[in-house]
Amino acid sequence: MSRLHKGLLLGLLTGIAGLAISLFPFGMRFEENTGLNFLFKSRGKREAPSDVVIVTMDEKSSGVFGFNDDPSKWPRSIHAKLTDTLVKKGAAVIVFDVIFEEPQPDAHDVMFARAIRDARNVILTASLEMKIVPIESAGSAHADGVNIERMVEPVFVLKDAAAAQAPFPLPKVPARVSQYWTFKKGAQDIATLPVVAFQLYAFEVYSDFFQNVKATNRSLAEQLSEGRDAVVSSKNVEKLILNFRNIHTEKPYVINKALDKLNEMDASDSNQWKRRRLRSLLRMYQSPSSRYLNFYGPPGNISTVSYCEVVQRPEDQKTPLSQIDFKGKAVFVGYSERLRPDQKDGFLTVFSQPTGVDISGVEIAATAFSNILEDMHVEPVGSYRRYAIFIACGLFLGIFCRFLPTIVSGIAIIGVGALYVVFAQFYFNNSAIWYPITIPLLVQAPVAFFGTVLWKYADTHKERKHIRRAFGYYLPNTVVDQLAKNVGDIRTGEENVHGTCLFTDAGKYTTLSETMKPAELSHFMNNYYGVLFEPVKKHGGIVINVVGDSMLAVWATGKPDRSFRQKACLAALDIEQKASTLNDSLKGLELPIRIGLHSGDMLLGSIGAMDHYEYRPIGDIVNTASRMEGLNKYLRTRLLVSKEVLQDLDGFFARGLGEFRFVGKSNPTAVYELVCRVEDATDSEKQLDNRFMNALEHYRLQSFPAAIDAWKACLDIRPQYGPALYYLERCKKYLDSPPQGVWDGIVHLNEK
Repeated sequence: MSRLHKGLLLGLLTGIAGLAISLFPFGMRFEENTGLNFLFKSRGKREAPSDVVIVTMDEKSSGVFGFNDDPSKWPRSIHAKLTDTLVKKGAAVIVFDVIFEEPQPDAHDVMFARAIRDARNVILTASLEMKIVPIESAGSAHADGVNIERMVEPVFVLKDAAAAQAPFPLPKVPARVSQYWTFKKGAQDIATLPVVAFQLYAFEVYSDFFQNVKATNRSLAEQLSEGRDAVVSSKNVEKLILNFRNIHTEKPYVINKALDKLNEMDASDSNQWKRRRLRSLLRMYQSPSSRYLNFYGPPGNISTVSYCEVVQRPEDQKTPLSQIDFKGKAVFVGYSERLRPDQKDGFLTVFSQPTGVDISGVEIAATAFSNILEDMHVEPVGSYRRYAIFIACGLFLGIFCRFLPTIVSGIAIIGVGALYVVFAQFYFNNSAIWYPITIPLLVQAPVAFFGTVLWKYADTHKERKHIRRAFGYYLPNTVVDQLAKNVGDIRTGEENVHGTCLFTDAGKYTTLSETMKPAELSHFMNNYYGVLFEPVKKHGGIVINVVGDSMLAVWATGKPDRSFRQKACLAALDIEQKASTLNDSLKGLELPIRIGLHSGDMLLGSIGAMDHYEYRPIGDIVNTASRMEGLNKYLRTRLLVSKEVLQDLDGFFARGLGEFRFVGKSNPTAVYELVCRVEDATDSEKQLDNRFMNALEHYRLQSFPAAIDAWKACLDIRPQYGPALYYLERCKKYLDSPPQGVWDGIVHLNEK
């Protein structure tokens, strides 16, 4: 698999991982609690619309009026005064985010109801409760039922006076509030407080709204009330909202066409304002059942005034009132305390303060209303675009990490991730579009990076195994281990050891190579060396070199160890036996093997120059072992070993063949023919050994005639015994031409 394919595969898996996580609820919560919160915190505060004001029933007002700290227990006559004051100041809509479920003394409720009825723009908050509705079947009621949410209305006298009522449920649990319901599905798709408030607030452009829808679909428009007064007087605000919601659900093209018609309005300043208000109204009906809140910042960032600064006691009327202009504003009234962490109506949000102060319910309602007004909720990117981001991010990261070095890719991921965060933050700040950042940066990036690291490690490990296996055919395991671990320079990895060298050579190889094609010869020699290598490996040796028909094997140790020499001898005997068996099966393609062994000190290391080195033993024992192998040609033997190899070894039957001084060497070498293991020696071999030792003794004493008779006695046992024939020829020559100088019985070789 190419590097590109590996990068694409890793990227695709990373993309699928990110996509899969995003599809699970915990993935979306993770993105919301981390990514969205980060975007909010990085953006910080933003300016809230001036059309919204909160009148807060705070501790300050409780103290001024001498009321209970619980706002629901304030006398409702004070709300009547507030309502009258706000109406006089021109408030467009008044929303009480207070539950009025329990009646108060008639005078207070009646006074408040009269003020509400006169204002004609007051919305009261209702609560929701869960109720089990029995399922009836075949005339009998089952014990089980269906859970539905039912709206609990304010006391009748207030509900009957209000322009509308609506719930505003929020989760009062240890979880961040980031969304609100526009239409509560569990309560028969009823509109919530911000939606109802905005519909009433937008009645100023209702006639244009009605005409716009009428131009799109006349038959639908005939089902709707045409004027604000008719809707408010008949208490049909909630019904009107439900009708428009159903229109969008059943015939969404109506709202879409109405939005298109807005672009046909002229561009005057007044029409620009009207167009924005109509667009917000139409878009409100297009909205899903829940929307993400686009917070304006920490608690109190929406224009807020204390209750006591709007309504004053007679004795306090000399105190200047709040300078806030309520004309044309949407006023939300409710409990909000910005300074007390023990507030009774606080909700945990991204902007909750470290001191424990949360955003109050009334401020969240005002925030939702403001978002509708601005038509600027937080909008997650569409599903298909989000999926494309995860897949594209995964592919990019996979290819990026695969092609770049690990450290560089890590730095690059941080840099590109920072650029992506800047991009996401820009769109969030300017358009409230929410691009996912947590899953791409905190999930996909680490998956791609560490996945690549692990994959590269696996590839490197696999490559090292391949390299080790490949070098294992040519180098000892210790050297291969050094290469695989990349420890030092192999050229400096020399060590002084005591060892035994085993040299082999095949007779008739040149003749054989002339009769075979290269491919056939290669196949034949591979089989041949397979026979030779097996005994070496079996007895703990290392095959150092193979050239043509020759093999060099080594048994090395840090200090003299006769067990290593014993293993070398056993390997040599096994090689001879297996080679003989192989030759017997070749039928005319025999390769008579010659083996030479010698022991001593040597250096194991790399020999070569520039860019080519070979790992091999260095020292006189290598040359001597090679000469021992070559001596087999003259003595017509197969396995010769030196005295240094056999020293102190038991269990082998070896025959001393005398001392030989090889060409270029000053010291003679005592040569032995390694015949077999002691237990395998036959009586004829033992008899031959005795006669050969007797003949060799006559030879050393220069008793050449007696030696000749003794060599012939050896040939009586084995007629073609090579060493006897070799010495017999030398004795005959010495009879004709006696040796000159000092005689020491050493055979001086003139050829390698």
